[in-house]
Amino acid sequence: MDAATRRFVRERAGHRCEYCGLTQEQSPLAALQVEHVIPKKHFGGDGPENLALACIDCNLHKGPNVAGFDPETGALTELFHPRRQLWAEHFERRGVLIVGRTAIGRVTIQVLNLNSDEQRQLRAEFAD
Repeated sequence: MDAATRRFVRERAGHRCEYCGLTQEQSPLAALQVEHVIPKKHFGGDGPENLALACIDCNLHKGPNVAGFDPETGALTELFHPRRQLWAEHFERRGVLIVGRTAIGRVTIQVLNLNSDEQRQLRAEFAD
């Protein structure tokens, strides 16, 4: 993937993780990463429609996952797809917590560990 594509993805995301919302300033240990929403091993491509900006924590927890089991229903459910879905439809913030509004939101929170102690602490430190 070329530098222009990486720059485009960063700018489109407003320089924020498209899963948890952390900015580069709030992710002090590593640069935000351009990641494949659908991993290459699952036939995802390198086009902008399959790329998202993610913090190191979200990207490492997501790995090659495309789905998980909903903690409420046990149903196999796809992860949030930032190119096809709106964040506010699947998640809401309650203080430092990110809460799932839908099965997709709940599964994404669980698989990406969006409410880890570290993530909540970072959100508290940088609260508006």
